[in-house]
Amino acid sequence: MNPYVLAVLLSSLGIGTTLTLASSHWLLAWMGLEISTLAIIPLMAQQHHPRAVEATTKYFLTQATAAAMILFASTTNAWTTGEWNIQEMSNPTALALITMALALKMGLAPVHYWLPEVLQGLDLTTGLILSTWQKLAPFALIYQISPMMNPSLMTMLGLASTIIGGWGGLNQTQLRKILAYSSIAHLGWMMIIMQYSPNLAILNLILYITMTSATFLTFKNVASTKLSTLTLTWSKTPMMTTMAMMTLLSLGGLPPLTGFMPKWLILQELTKQNLPLTASIMALAALLSLFFYLRMCYAMTLTIAPNTNTNTSTWRQKSSQTTMTLSITTTLALILLPITPAIMALTT
Repeated sequence: MNPYVLAVLLSSLGIGTTLTLASSHWLLAWMGLEISTLAIIPLMAQQHHPRAVEATTKYFLTQATAAAMILFASTTNAWTTGEWNIQEMSNPTALALITMALALKMGLAPVHYWLPEVLQGLDLTTGLILSTWQKLAPFALIYQISPMMNPSLMTMLGLASTIIGGWGGLNQTQLRKILAYSSIAHLGWMMIIMQYSPNLAILNLILYITMTSATFLTFKNVASTKLSTLTLTWSKTPMMTTMAMMTLLSLGGLPPLTGFMPKWLILQELTKQNLPLTASIMALAALLSLFFYLRMCYAMTLTIAPNTNTNTSTWRQKSSQTTMTLSITTTLALILLPITPAIMALTT
């Protein structure tokens, strides 16, 4: 892609999200969502592969549907209450509709079906943008309207996303689909705690973006998109493979890694809110996700490819890819647990 075109698209992506983050008016927020959606579509379709075009079409249709629902719900609220302000949503029907529209935008269960299929059709760089940056704008809107949202609906979305995100990834062999289900599960944790401690939800989002970025960049560096090709990485880059294994375990939420922090704090908050059953279901659902992370770790570090490669060992050549971002995100994904007390002081 032409670098000037790429620069325009990436800046539009940034402007669209920033517009939504900064707006307090539903029309401006809707415009920001549309700008970021239209900016990522050429990036998704740039490969000119049938799968990429199919993924782009699916993404466009789902995002257009969600945007139409947001516009309809905000207009309904303005019609009944005379208020366009995001934090003045008092119409319960409009509020429920807008919650489901934002859930569709992000890929929360039960409106998650598009996310694994779309992510599977994209390259890893665009998939990284879709899994991280594109979640910010809808998340900011949910954060703003969370005090007025129906608690039962939020709990249902959170529990369904965590369970389906864990269950859906169990039988997958494609890494991008596994990461899509991982994304759904993490978004479920954010939704379940949003009504009780929005700051914890933001903490979870920041750490999820850090860990997911590290995972995507690792797979991009070793050029792996299937579970079977991960078996070759151990002989190519043993140190990176070790770090990737620990990053995956961090995504699964195992101590003493960074990923344990949000799960620990969320379960603690749910217990404080006298919701032991919800906390137990969330903890058990996390085990489902942990299983497929362990499968990926096993494939990367404990297996060797069954066939002997007799070709010239091209993987011994020095990689031309920049690894600075990967190094930073991997470090953050592994060592932030000791600063939990400081983060607790900030989020309470």
